[in-house]
Amino acid sequence: MDGKNLTQVLARKSASLEYDDLPQDAHELARQCILDYFGVAVAGAGDGLVRLMLDELTEAGGTPQASVIGHQTRLPALSAALVNGAAGHALDYDDVNMAMPGHPSVAVLPGLLALAELRRSSGREVITAFVSGYETACRIGAALQPGHYNLGFHSTGTVGAFGAAAACARLLGLDAEATAMALGIAGTQAAGLKSQFGTMCKPFHAGKAAQNGLLAARLAARGFSSRADIVECVQGFASTHGPDFSPEAALATPEAGLHLFANLFKYHAACYLTHAPIECARQLREQHRLTPEAVARITLRLDASCERVCNIPAPVDGLQSKFSLRQTVAMALAGVDTASLGAYSAGNARDPGLVRLRERVEIEWQDSWPQTLSELEIELADGKRLTARHNAGIPAADIADQGRRLAAKFDALVEPSLGAPRARELRETIAGLDHLTNIAELARLAAG
Repeated sequence: MDGKNLTQVLARKSASLEYDDLPQDAHELARQCILDYFGVAVAGAGDGLVRLMLDELTEAGGTPQASVIGHQTRLPALSAALVNGAAGHALDYDDVNMAMPGHPSVAVLPGLLALAELRRSSGREVITAFVSGYETACRIGAALQPGHYNLGFHSTGTVGAFGAAAACARLLGLDAEATAMALGIAGTQAAGLKSQFGTMCKPFHAGKAAQNGLLAARLAARGFSSRADIVECVQGFASTHGPDFSPEAALATPEAGLHLFANLFKYHAACYLTHAPIECARQLREQHRLTPEAVARITLRLDASCERVCNIPAPVDGLQSKFSLRQTVAMALAGVDTASLGAYSAGNARDPGLVRLRERVEIEWQDSWPQTLSELEIELADGKRLTARHNAGIPAADIADQGRRLAAKFDALVEPSLGAPRARELRETIAGLDHLTNIAELARLAAG
């Protein structure tokens, strides 16, 4: 296709999606995404950047329409979407889809949940709208790959805003024409720069995507005008935000039928592109019982595009450590638990032993590798060489087993904040989301 009506085609797909159109595995995956989002948002709610935003927005005031995760404060829905989105991305522990490429759930869910709480929507309505927004974000992201992300745009903030708008439009019951308007309003707000990785602005991008998408849908519902072809038009989103535009990629059927089935959950609390190197380092340490003193040289091979994502060579704090290939590899080789939130600290960033180990890491950038593929070669002091290879971009084949892993992750994140009984109640409520008549129950359980 020539792309002349891509925005409207995507709007029709989004507006027409029904709960019963989705296979049972999609319902389960949607619940897993929602569970994981609440887990990371509750844990991230105490982060300093969330407190700064909450202070600002509480001072501004407004009608208390929606809950703030991990806090007793209630805010206008737009403000709640902003804070809850930032909280969900504060730890960089939320899910990923490489079609965007970025973090779909944290962009789509905060605005959708705030709107659902305000409207007292059902769990089924939320699941339907979430999948609608998720698929829209991934389709637009796929159309702009790889140039949009490689140019320096953070797709969670940019493409994520389209997903949030589509989800909120679906929950509002907007028709295809109004949904296209919502996408247009979202597209003209969408922003987010990768140069901000390692700062508070990266989580801010997720919050802004959620807020911008919610505002776009609500304005479209009131009749606010926009271009109905914002993705593909002259001086539109595609032409101004990167060198690549493939409408065919946007409309291609994903291998498993839905982009949702390629969702990737995090089990290390760092940038997803560090996960394959971490797994390689863990594998070699465990198989060969390595100690840092035995390591003479470390060679890491991965795609050249990762250099502009997570290559802070000498991090000085926990936030920067999450975007440091060298630091995360050193942590994994030294036996530091990369799933632990406390592992990403100024103390570990400056630990003499970890610093010495990360300084032994040499990176060889490769051309045209999958971003999620990594190879690690270690030369020992006795001259022996060890190698490992891992691709972190392969979704779990066993959805039920994945659910058990996510439940354990959720409990570890939520129990310290909400206590074990309430964490269990929240988890069980999400498990029964399809039968929940009022989503406000989730908001109540997740509030501080």
